[in-house]
Amino acid sequence: MGILDKHVVLEKNATLLLVGSLLVVTVGGIVEIAPLFYLENTIEDVEGMRPYSPLELEGRNIYIREGCYVCHSQMIRPMRDEVERYGHYSLAAESQYDHPFQWGSKRTGPDLARVGGRYSDEWHVDHLKDPQSVVPESVMPKYAFLADRLIEPTYIEDLMKANQIVGVPYTDEQMENAEADWLAQADPDSDYDGLLARYPKAQVRNFDGAPGVSEMDALIAYMQMLGTLVDFSTFTPDASR
Repeated sequence: MGILDKHVVLEKNATLLLVGSLLVVTVGGIVEIAPLFYLENTIEDVEGMRPYSPLELEGRNIYIREGCYVCHSQMIRPMRDEVERYGHYSLAAESQYDHPFQWGSKRTGPDLARVGGRYSDEWHVDHLKDPQSVVPESVMPKYAFLADRLIEPTYIEDLMKANQIVGVPYTDEQMENAEADWLAQADPDSDYDGLLARYPKAQVRNFDGAPGVSEMDALIAYMQMLGTLVDFSTFTPDASR
């Protein structure tokens, strides 16, 4: 009896086929899962990564609330066309403080993993208010109302506590200064030295150019930070992983 004949026997016997399938799935599962029990951490620590500042965290919530993630991923795959267009491929560590993370391959608009610093604040304001004014072929809806919605840091500490519960390592000092840091980041005339000490590379300015802190300020603060924390010119992957 040849190999093909033996295979026919397996196909004709439902019980043998079920047992064989279970064995294959079991072995495959063990091979994939068992090594994870011997790893202290599945995410390689990368220099520069930090939790979001209070204003960036507020902006990220607005980003999610408005469904921006539906059309824009934040995952650059290690493929030549993506790396040449968007920059260095995404690292797991860049999303270690994201709840939920923004990885995915569905894109109606470009990937935003490295959008920080690519455009001016003024460009972002114009783009959010009237996307077609800067990208004529865009199908993105208008978000001009964000500039009219002034916000206060009333619940920012609660938001940070919620993130702390799921593993974001906010310190007691960061929690105590949550409201002050939230206000300082949107005011270039503030005393923001403490903010920069707690959140290195945080960008401080009036992001939308208008009085008060608006939802647009927070959203642009978040977007201008994306992809700016890791210095990829000095990054070398951990070969032991």
